[in-house]
Amino acid sequence: NYAKRLQEAILPPENELKRLFGDNYFIYYNPKAIVAGDFYWMEYVDDTILIAVADCTGHGVPGAMVSLVCSNALNRSVFEYAIREPGKILDRTRELVLGNFAKSGSDVKDGMDISICMIDKNKKQAQFASAQNTIYHFRKGEVTSYIGNRWSIGSSLEIKPFTNHSISLEKEDTIYLFTDGYADQFGGDKGKKFKYKPLNDLLLSISHENIATQKKVIDNSFVSW
Repeated sequence: NYAKRLQEAILPPENELKRLFGDNYFIYYNPKAIVAGDFYWMEYVDDTILIAVADCTGHGVPGAMVSLVCSNALNRSVFEYAIREPGKILDRTRELVLGNFAKSGSDVKDGMDISICMIDKNKKQAQFASAQNTIYHFRKGEVTSYIGNRWSIGSSLEIKPFTNHSISLEKEDTIYLFTDGYADQFGGDKGKKFKYKPLNDLLLSISHENIATQKKVIDNSFVSW
């Protein structure tokens, strides 16, 4: 439980999220164990919001330890190297994570899947990049999926740059970032995974609702499943 308090210290504070997004956001964070491999991250720099959700290798304590390494690498990419473009942030973060693990001299295979979004409210623009995750952009009842690159932050046979996507934002657009935890949850009558198509349909069905209602439906659907 004390380790949980330490891990929660790396998560963005609720008052900062509320200052930047008002009532126009929700976070559904439901770790399987007391500490977790999943985490969310946010920084406000140069009048832009950088926000990410990540899934680190392993569950419980191992995953939580990897999350600290990866969160630190994100911070260094943004503040030490002054990178703002999501794709390049992931490129640098990968270098830092691999560098940290290489110091041990052991063959460490750990890493993370992550989605990261940069929002410029003044220019009404957003940029995305992703390692293994999908990002959903909802506009007027229609959804556009941005499929991430098929390699993680960490050890890989082939190191390629991450793809950066850019869109213009309109009023009432909604962006969803998520790990695979929801879609991969086993449940239902047959003990199967929830899967992404039902998740897509669920988000589409509630995208017109206010944010508080959306979070409640997301929670109820997960618990029911």
